[in-house]
Amino acid sequence: MGIRKRWSELLFREVSITPLIAFRIVIGALFLFSTLRFVSNGWVKQLYIDPPFHFSYLGFDWVHTLPGNWMYLPFIALILASLGIIFGAFYRVSTILFFLAFTYVELLDKSYYLNHYYFVSIIAFLLIWLPANAQFSFDAKRNPTIQRETIPNWPIFLLRFQLGLVYCFAGIAKINSDWLLEAQPLRMWLQAFRDLPLVGDLLATSWVAFVFSWFSCFYDLTIPFFLSHSRTRNSAYFFVVVFHILTWLLFPIGVFPWVMIFSTLIFFPASFHEKWISRLKKVFRWTNHASTTSISRSRITIGLLSVFLIIQLVIPFRYLLYPENLFWHEEGFRFSWRVMLMEKKGYATFYVEDRNTRKSIEITNSDYLTPQQIDQMSRQADMILQFAHFLGKKYQDTTLHFGSKSVHLLRPRVSADVYVTLNGRPNQQFVSRETDLMQEQYNLKHRTWILPLKN
Repeated sequence: MGIRKRWSELLFREVSITPLIAFRIVIGALFLFSTLRFVSNGWVKQLYIDPPFHFSYLGFDWVHTLPGNWMYLPFIALILASLGIIFGAFYRVSTILFFLAFTYVELLDKSYYLNHYYFVSIIAFLLIWLPANAQFSFDAKRNPTIQRETIPNWPIFLLRFQLGLVYCFAGIAKINSDWLLEAQPLRMWLQAFRDLPLVGDLLATSWVAFVFSWFSCFYDLTIPFFLSHSRTRNSAYFFVVVFHILTWLLFPIGVFPWVMIFSTLIFFPASFHEKWISRLKKVFRWTNHASTTSISRSRITIGLLSVFLIIQLVIPFRYLLYPENLFWHEEGFRFSWRVMLMEKKGYATFYVEDRNTRKSIEITNSDYLTPQQIDQMSRQADMILQFAHFLGKKYQDTTLHFGSKSVHLLRPRVSADVYVTLNGRPNQQFVSRETDLMQEQYNLKHRTWILPLKN
């Protein structure tokens, strides 16, 4: 009973709503910027309209792209929803629309999976349930009765917990021999900057790679705790800014550093956010209305929060269900906050064969896939299997010509010769051409047809 009582007190003690309002405005602005950047760079056409094939997530093969330029529709929805979130206009509709549109786009092709896209989907989902429009919003202006100065602590706690989870799991993932004992892949990546003036020779040294590797592991494991205490918060946030800007300067990882820099402001107290929110209120001539809503302690709320937190804690550890090297087979790798941990490249050659004569044709991957799809597929077993099944269906009941002879394929055999290098190791065979990939099933079981990593 003591634990339950303390848990209830943590979630339902009364706190200022200001940090939540600030988070809504900041994250909405980041949503808007990211969407406009995506569209302006031509990535909608390049990644979703042009490719004839997309790598679906397991269980979501029913999610398809919209035909032609209709694919711009969800991005228009994202822009409108982002504006709704920023201004708190039709907030519930806006957050639901953003979550559905963003998650729909992300489910279309796992070639483009990024940790910060997964993070955005989670945050968008959480915003649906948070009362972030109860102050300084279009909704509150239109309906002053929803205005509140205080809220239960659980919305603030939930956002802080989710951010802390991203950091801590990123740190746990760095506790491996390649990262800590070999400083890989940082040692390889930093070599690319050896020609920079003044700092190039320094970055290319091994000891700098080791310092970066160990510091980043310590940083990820501890930064949420330093941000949670008033005595260390300002210093910790200084390191947050320096760490993410340095990462942004050195590595092409898009807007993720900025998402983390601005999202982490949720750890600051209400007095910090009140300063700039007050200035905005003066600009918009905002008038506060007293809150008459009392805090209710709902067992349903406690139960749902507990379930959500447990799920978020368990999912990143599902890789423990699989044997052998995680970075090699990548089973349980996605959705586990493993950020920039490996340098992995592959080369895959596919063959469509007649089962009886074993006559075959070699497939040109670029006939069906974009360069980014090829890069991702060539080193990820589930995508290799998906592409093989796509080829098997495409060539089913077709005729292949071998000089003067023709062979009709009722049920073709598809194989692949795949070689992969991981964190500076020599190329190793990943998939043997002797494996008939059409006989392998796409499921959650361990893929025994992946050849083991040789150290």
